[in-house]
Amino acid sequence: MMTAVGAIGVYFVRTLSPKVEDSMLSFAAGIMLAASIFSLIIPAINYGEIHFSSKDYAVAWVVFAIMCGAIALYLIHQYVPHEHFQAGHEGPDTEKLSRIWLFIIAITLHNFPEGMAVGVGFAGEDINNGYNLAIGIGIQNIPEGLAVALSLLSVGYTKHTSFFIAFVTGLAEPIGGFIGTLASTFSGIFLPFSLAFAAGAMLFIISNEIIPETHRGEFASRATFALLIGFGLMMYLDATLG
Repeated sequence: MMTAVGAIGVYFVRTLSPKVEDSMLSFAAGIMLAASIFSLIIPAINYGEIHFSSKDYAVAWVVFAIMCGAIALYLIHQYVPHEHFQAGHEGPDTEKLSRIWLFIIAITLHNFPEGMAVGVGFAGEDINNGYNLAIGIGIQNIPEGLAVALSLLSVGYTKHTSFFIAFVTGLAEPIGGFIGTLASTFSGIFLPFSLAFAAGAMLFIISNEIIPETHRGEFASRATFALLIGFGLMMYLDATLG
């Protein structure tokens, strides 16, 4: 829903300056970064301690899960063709997919781990953790949805098509949420793994995709402060609503 709310802006705004676009995406990255730490990794360690009765084993298990999440996203990026708005084509070469589908795949790769993070957040014993994640990810989806729709508009798609594609890519999040919730209910040991796995996937996206994309131009410092603002907002939500 929040992706669609952001995408509605395509009917009122024609373009975003690189400065504004980098700031918006970095703000979203800051929310994702704080969500990864405060709403996923720290609860994963706490749940792991309950299961293992040892902080050392719990932390080691969480670190392993984070790496698994990052490696999974890395492999997907390596073998699934997709296209970024600034960096261009990534993954294996293909002439069978149109550029619009490459865009859709790229954005879906970003959204799916976010949905999974919310899903595993609700699967834990602390329901407020799930609410915090849903609020934080929802807020960061607004600028993301607008950026996606305007980027599509800038490469020649109509306003209606740009809005619809942005909306469709947002549907990856409830699918990811369902899978994350389902996976987390299998066993006690899998809940901390699922939380940390989702965190690792989001951290990979932040470091490998969003930060490089927003630091290509002359607004790197502005993007950095926007990331910090997003981080602070999510940290505040987690500390006050949790």
